[in-house]
Amino acid sequence: MRIATAQWPIGKPASFAAWRERLRAALAEARDAGAVLAVLPEYLALELAGIFPAAVHADLAASLAALQDLYADWQQAFAGCAREFDLHLLAGTFLLRQANGRYRNRAELFAPDGRRWFQDKLTLTGFEHAARVIEPGDRLQVFDTALGRLAVNVCYDSEFPLYARRQYEAGARLLLVPSCTDTAAGATRVRVGCLARALENQIHVVQSVTAGEATWSPALDTNTGVAAVFAPSDRGLPDDGVVAAAAPAAVWAYADVDAAALDQVRREGQVANAADWDAQLRPDVVAAVVR
Repeated sequence: MRIATAQWPIGKPASFAAWRERLRAALAEARDAGAVLAVLPEYLALELAGIFPAAVHADLAASLAALQDLYADWQQAFAGCAREFDLHLLAGTFLLRQANGRYRNRAELFAPDGRRWFQDKLTLTGFEHAARVIEPGDRLQVFDTALGRLAVNVCYDSEFPLYARRQYEAGARLLLVPSCTDTAAGATRVRVGCLARALENQIHVVQSVTAGEATWSPALDTNTGVAAVFAPSDRGLPDDGVVAAAAPAAVWAYADVDAAALDQVRREGQVANAADWDAQLRPDVVAAVVR
């Protein structure tokens, strides 16, 4: 199947309608390129804060509060695009207010037939802790879709191996990583996490990123990273693990992936990381010994 993963240049939309039309145009391009799955980045919904006055969009807490009134329209826009373009569509993330007044950083997947799933970010970054209004999710999920079993690690979650491992054990064979990083170091950390999760579980990992400058936003101010699709480095796959990567000015990176090819790698590859996972849990090696 062909995957489109976004290197989304952050803009400052004049209205929700203008934002929706830009989204539709980009997704139409992905569909015309043959994609059946499109992946958008973390914090994408915060781009919509640009339609509010400066007193709102320059303040994260005020932005999050104001965005809640757009959530139904946001969902409708993505559900409509998934249906119109016959795409499974990971809609980046929306910071959704919970009953306790705090927000969860939620990635939603929309299917062409109207089904939808979500995965909340489970481990908060220092920035998210400092905001004092964001809380972690409490559930790790796998989505049973027409494209196979998919899973999501939201940005920082990709840097922790046990999340992806549990999802792999539940049958996920494709991991989607919507991300937003503001430094080269942050971009490297998520990229290395994606490569490691692909290696350990012998699966494809898809990373989407935010791009460009948005000085009007405290959360989207500077954006780094390269949208890419990763695989384990093994027979028939790229030596560096990079199946595809977006060009500097491109909105999309495209990759054709074959789940059956990775099934074969897990059976006949040079290494068997996925099968050998439990070997590191040897009961006779319970702790490192200092000598």
